[in-house]
Amino acid sequence: MAEKPDVSEFGSVDPAPASEGLSIENLRTTLCNENERMFQRMRALFALRNIGGKAAVDSLADAFGSASALLKHEVAYVLGQMQDDHAVPHLINRLEDFQEDVMVRHEAAEALGAIGNRMAMSTLEKFAEDDDTVVAESCEVAIDLLNWVSSDRLDYSD
Repeated sequence: MAEKPDVSEFGSVDPAPASEGLSIENLRTTLCNENERMFQRMRALFALRNIGGKAAVDSLADAFGSASALLKHEVAYVLGQMQDDHAVPHLINRLEDFQEDVMVRHEAAEALGAIGNRMAMSTLEKFAEDDDTVVAESCEVAIDLLNWVSSDRLDYSD
């Protein structure tokens, strides 16, 4: 019988175990290496998430230059998990990029909601009218989350 995967400190079961014992720079190099196997890149991604802080956020954001929409989606997801305000401008850039894969734009919107920084509100409101339904709906969810976090008077049970 196979062992159940460990649940991360972020409450998720990650698709790859975090790399251990490497510097932020080494992890960034692995994460951004287009010739590296995706499994190793994911291990670096989750290690950077677990380390946290501005240097880790910036290293994760460097991977938005990847050719892989899957990897960029995961980067946006973990930036949302980290809830670090330093990630907000990076995520806004992904959401605003119409050339970006819809999967990445959608996840950037949701991550902005998860971070909970109202600095993202005007961008989310703008893209709640996006031509792509997935992006628009993701922005709506993020806006509602931002409003819910900032007000105990909202009742979403209706």
